[in-house]
Amino acid sequence: MEIGTGRIGSCSKEHQKIYQEWFNFADSDNDGRITGNDAIKFFGMSNLSRPDLKQVWATADSKRQGFLGFKEFVFAMQLVSLAQEGHQISHDLLNGDVDFENIKPPVMEGLDALIMRKKQSSKSSSLESNGSSSNQTSPASQWFSSKSSKKISLSSVTSIIDGLKRLYLQKLKPLEVTYHFNDFVSPLLTNSDFDAKPMVMLLGQYSTGKTTFIKHLLKTSYPGAHIGPEPTTDRFVVVMSGTDERSVPGNTIAVQADMPFSGLTTFGTAFLSKFECSQMPHPLLEHVTFVDTPGVLSGEKQRTQRAYDFTGVTSWFAAKCDLILLLFDPHKLDVSDEFKRVIYSLRGHDDKIRVVLNKADQVDTQQLMRVYGALMWSLGKVLNTPEVVRVYIGSFNDKPVNEAATGPIGKELFEKEQEDLLSDLKDIPKKACDRRINEFVKRARAAKIHAYIIAHLKKEMPAMIGKAKTQQRLIDNLEGEFGKVQRDHHLPPGDFPNVEHFKEILSGYNFDKFEKLKPKMIQAVDDMLGYDIPELLKTFRNPYD
Repeated sequence: MEIGTGRIGSCSKEHQKIYQEWFNFADSDNDGRITGNDAIKFFGMSNLSRPDLKQVWATADSKRQGFLGFKEFVFAMQLVSLAQEGHQISHDLLNGDVDFENIKPPVMEGLDALIMRKKQSSKSSSLESNGSSSNQTSPASQWFSSKSSKKISLSSVTSIIDGLKRLYLQKLKPLEVTYHFNDFVSPLLTNSDFDAKPMVMLLGQYSTGKTTFIKHLLKTSYPGAHIGPEPTTDRFVVVMSGTDERSVPGNTIAVQADMPFSGLTTFGTAFLSKFECSQMPHPLLEHVTFVDTPGVLSGEKQRTQRAYDFTGVTSWFAAKCDLILLLFDPHKLDVSDEFKRVIYSLRGHDDKIRVVLNKADQVDTQQLMRVYGALMWSLGKVLNTPEVVRVYIGSFNDKPVNEAATGPIGKELFEKEQEDLLSDLKDIPKKACDRRINEFVKRARAAKIHAYIIAHLKKEMPAMIGKAKTQQRLIDNLEGEFGKVQRDHHLPPGDFPNVEHFKEILSGYNFDKFEKLKPKMIQAVDDMLGYDIPELLKTFRNPYD
């Protein structure tokens, strides 16, 4: 079970030099990215048909970022070369025995003359400037560091993620700050939250194979990995890409501006002492980050109280993750009280959840059927969804399948299940941009509803006498107040927050100091959802659509 990432986009040093010169020429605004408009001008010199170029772009921009970096550009040029030789650009071709490193650069009609002309013009312009220089910074860096609220047009945005950052700063963040969204629902977003790699979180009881599963995918161990029959991973471990192998303590990683974990500081030192980041150079970790979690407690162990809000932490990671794997093994099918609380905390993220029945080769085929049925029954009681959750069955470790127990049919089943799970994991980087948009839209809708609730509570407060009594009455009847907000603004009831959690936070606030409803802010978020985001997606779609 292996995720290959190495061959594609690699080339010889001689070809890399050629591609670098081409990339610099095609990058019209020198921002290190080839956008759709750049591609239409440049790729047209290949004389390939529009359908072929559409397939080249879609394959090279597999993450749907709306632009090509240098590596993706090299890959696109290799695909153009293959298409010029008469190959059909398809998954079969990519999964075949193509020697990408030795593919010759494609024929680009008139390119050499254009590059020569550009060199000559830049040489003459540098002589004219007589050595004078001006410091230029990218538009993106200007509008993220500047305190100016001046609006930025889409022409200065070079990717979908950059566009979402801009929209967040201009339209969504002011609403969140005004109505204390960060205290009730989720901390304010930073640049690192937008730029973070896709994450996969593993949850399950102790000794269900969470750490072994990550080691199996990486084909190696990682700093801080411990495996044993009793609870060995007693902390949250984020396994991510780094220049060298090291473990970074939680307090350090939570205050690093380039890491998306600053929101975890709200869980206090007790949690941060049980959190660490394991960094190592690995091709898979360049695309995906894994979150290994402590074993969920069951039986007598549940009497031991954790020193931090375990359910709150898993809920925080669930909102950030692209995939959540719930691991079980044939001998640990019971869903304990703590596991129930954890699963309930994943509400709203049902589309991310996958179930893995691990170590399935420890029982024979007949027992496996019974185990599968028992697992589905246990999950049915806590997931409360009409759809059947996807369950992967297998033995996800480096040992050969125990054929004595499973037989040849079981071995074949496990191999197919492993391939299916591998395919799901392979799709994560490709779907990361779509997921980021989806989470952003969900957040915007949640912030709007939150603003309506806070403004409603402010409106219900008296002008002079009886403020304390009115505030307590509103808290006690919060569910009824939610109903009023829902009816007044025609909002879906399923989008409202958890009443008890909301009550708990409200008790620390003075309603009289809440802001009244600001229609202009609400309208700005509506415009963002109805016009800006669709326009952003349209701008960065496949240029050959």
